[in-house]
Amino acid sequence: MKSKRALIMIATSVLAGLLAVWLATKWIGQMAENTTKIVVAARDVDPGTVLGDGSVQVIAWPSGSVPTGAIKDLKKTQGRVASTQIFTGEPILEGKLARDGATGGLASVLTEGKRAISIQANEIVGVAGYIRPGSRVDIMVNTHDGKEQTLSKIVLENILVLATAQDDKRDQTKPKVVSTVTLEVDPRQAEMIDLARSIGTLSMALRNSLDTATVKTVGVTRKDLMGDLEALAASAPSTAASGTAKTTAVTSPPKPKASTVPKKANGAVAPTTAAVPTGEQVEIIRGVQKANSNF
Repeated sequence: MKSKRALIMIATSVLAGLLAVWLATKWIGQMAENTTKIVVAARDVDPGTVLGDGSVQVIAWPSGSVPTGAIKDLKKTQGRVASTQIFTGEPILEGKLARDGATGGLASVLTEGKRAISIQANEIVGVAGYIRPGSRVDIMVNTHDGKEQTLSKIVLENILVLATAQDDKRDQTKPKVVSTVTLEVDPRQAEMIDLARSIGTLSMALRNSLDTATVKTVGVTRKDLMGDLEALAASAPSTAASGTAKTTAVTSPPKPKASTVPKKANGAVAPTTAAVPTGEQVEIIRGVQKANSNF
């Protein structure tokens, strides 16, 4: 009796296992039928990189979520050039590749109708090294206007940075001071930059890549920055003392008149009466002698 129950339980378990395997196989088959093989990046791909073995691979992708423009044939990616950054596992889209015949490098990542132009940079012009490939900047020129006044003016806005020095990788975040910055511009903007750097000093202002607003400015002159220095100097109070200097007359005490001593006819001096002292007197007695002192 017990053996029959054991056999029934074993048979039931086997049947349940076989059913589970059959259901799993069927589900996997259905999933396989609902997938499409597409080409994805096998590693991070920088702009201007020529795709080849080791950089791309084919994987199964759910059919309902295949991106538009996805490439399904691995051979169609061989020798193509990436025009933008592609990360590992990301589908290779036709829109992220340069046109057929591109040879790679910076020229292959330029947008149609655009040009690349480089300007000299330093720690100040390059915003302390925080301008990196993929950044957006405004271009300013410091020059003189028609009245020979110093003028600073934004001449171009929202310009894409293609490369800094010989580096065009966009996944770096550490600041790096470089000697040149390469920008993507249209032909008209290229002419403006070429003229601006011949008449003054160029500098860049880093902006948020999501900020696309255009702000028109008239520029800033030295007068705007410092004010009208000549007018301020003319209206400033004089530091010199006003009025005439007063002088105080100092009168010397009158010289004592020479005393006139009457003389007699024979030349003898006539006796004079001693002057009576005025003011308070103090009598001083020294031993047996006595003297008077006037104050």
